[in-house]
Amino acid sequence: MSPLERALADYLATRRALGFTLRETGSCLRNFVAFLHTAGASHMTTALALRWATQPAAAQPATWTWRLGMVRGFARWHSARDPRTEVPPAGLLPHRYRRKPPYIYADAELERLLRHAADLASPRGLRAHTYATLFGLLAVTGLRVNEALGLDRADVDLATGILTIRRTKFGKSRVVPVHASTGAALRAYADRRDRVVPAPATPAFFVAERGTRLTEWMARYTFAKLSQALGLRARAKGHGRGPRLHDLRHRFAARTLLQWYRAGLAVDRELPKLAAYLGHVHISETYWYLEAVPELLQLATARLLEPEKEVRP
Repeated sequence: MSPLERALADYLATRRALGFTLRETGSCLRNFVAFLHTAGASHMTTALALRWATQPAAAQPATWTWRLGMVRGFARWHSARDPRTEVPPAGLLPHRYRRKPPYIYADAELERLLRHAADLASPRGLRAHTYATLFGLLAVTGLRVNEALGLDRADVDLATGILTIRRTKFGKSRVVPVHASTGAALRAYADRRDRVVPAPATPAFFVAERGTRLTEWMARYTFAKLSQALGLRARAKGHGRGPRLHDLRHRFAARTLLQWYRAGLAVDRELPKLAAYLGHVHISETYWYLEAVPELLQLATARLLEPEKEVRP
């Protein structure tokens, strides 16, 4: 192991001890260290960091900024060990990340997606049921994909319809109740899974046909290919661009808010419930939907412009 590889291992171990998971960050920084070795560099420089961060050339500027930010954090930490280390200044690649507008799947689109997932080639009779159940669960609960794939069998209480989410984005666990019909779909999947893979190599609830935990990469890839086949995404090498798996979470949040507005509920009082259900740390993340979805913005504006009802003693 080279000095830079040892330094990176120490850096990641230190931050993980503080509660950060750093799955994607760790992978990218290992790629950066390999890039330095290929370039014959013995220490980090701003020029090399900038050259690495701006790959691939076709990536969005926000991606370049994010990649350079990861290097900046590592370099700042490592500069105390190796004074030759150059820390990229904060003014480089100052592009600010902007959230993509959500794609709200129509009911017909979602039905087609789930129907095609259920028809996926499945040598042992499990793959199609795994993806159809997973995508359906994401659509009706708004879970993040990594939260659903992080579920162990012990986290899914099929008797009460309660999911315990332990592997959350911000490290906080929460419980998610599901509708009886969702519970029935999860029971049907669990029964088939246990017949096909009676001795899995993992405690995961969702498993691949070889008995291992389903990976987020494979879930996203399969979703992208299904979306291309249905015309929701343009056909392209790899994932292509278009509606994302994460948009199923957006659909759940937006439809919940729309139902509340149409039912005449006081949405500002209901929002904290949705924020807690979705696992948002700040309620501003939930308010974002009111701006991002045109119909929600219209309803919210109309509600604000309604004359206040006179309160009689």
